[in-house]
Amino acid sequence: MVTTMKCRVGCGACCIAPSISSPIPGMPNGKPAGVRCIQLNEDNMCNLYGRKNRPAVCNSFQPSEEMCGQSAQEAYAYLSRLEEQTAI
Repeated sequence: MVTTMKCRVGCGACCIAPSISSPIPGMPNGKPAGVRCIQLNEDNMCNLYGRKNRPAVCNSFQPSEEMCGQSAQEAYAYLSRLEEQTAI
């Protein structure tokens, strides 16, 4: 049986570490890497989760043991490395 991993409550690494080139409500030019998304609330939860106006790139992020690690710090470090490796 395959179990689906859920986001770690309060993490928000995928809403901070990577750059997003597509428009985000409140951030029409997207966001640079390392900048907190304006749609990330005080509990580090996405205000757009499950909504039609959530960017496709955000919908594509799916939690995994490899990406999320054992803590928010490990997730941020992993995503930051990925961002560095894929930067143009």
